Amino acid sequence: MSRLKAYEEQTGDRSQQIRENMITAHLPLVRYMVNRFATQLPSHLDPQDLASAAVVGLIHAADRFDPERGVQFKTFAEQHIRGAILDELRAGDSLSRTMRDRCKRVEREMHLLEQRLGRNPNGEEMAETLQISLDEYYCMLEDIHEYSFISIDDSWDDDEGHPLSLADILSDNEHKDPRSQVMESQAVQALGYAIDGLPEKERLAVTLYYYEELNLKEIGVVLGLTESRICQILSQAMLRLKGKLKRFCP
Repeated sequence: MSRLKAYEEQTGDRSQQIRENMITAHLPLVRYMVNRFATQLPSHLDPQDLASAAVVGLIHAADRFDPERGVQFKTFAEQHIRGAILDELRAGDSLSRTMRDRCKRVEREMHLLEQRLGRNPNGEEMAETLQISLDEYYCMLEDIHEYSFISIDDSWDDDEGHPLSLADILSDNEHKDPRSQVMESQAVQALGYAIDGLPEKERLAVTLYYYEELNLKEIGVVLGLTESRICQILSQAMLRLKGKLKRFCP
């Protein structure tokens, strides 16, 4: 019995050390993911709270990781870290019910107008449909912008029930394992169709913002537009993408 107890203690110590090593080795991943969100974080949210939530997500990943499933720990940890960050964002989300209803209405009316016109509606057409002035429509888009980045990381399930997000697809594919690449193939195709269907300026803004990670001011320099206008363009693009992806990946 004493030998068995000693073996169990030794095995437990080894497992604990492996767990601690995994957590320590992947703290840079936490910082990277938090920094990606922090560049777009609403002013009322504290990046430190986001970082704390992300570390908790990493710890949960280490506790739940099973190497026999054939998934790399980095891939597994990314899902848990992102989920923890999004939970923290939603917990601190001050978007009022009125604004939520307004966002849903804009998205719905944009989809209906696109179907009716057979093309992407422009700002003037959206304002007319919503029965507001063009300036009011642009102001609405600016209000929506600081929350629209959350939708880019919201996930949906593929045919096998695996969570996928737009951020996963836009991220570098070089270090993803073969299984992850296969899991994301459907979403890649859906995203390709959705982005290709965006107006040119919106397509460029989305690419520069989410893939090249430029800020609004930098994108404005590239496109020769004001920071405020880039904000409006991105918000409108996100509303379009969200509707298109829902149709491709219901």
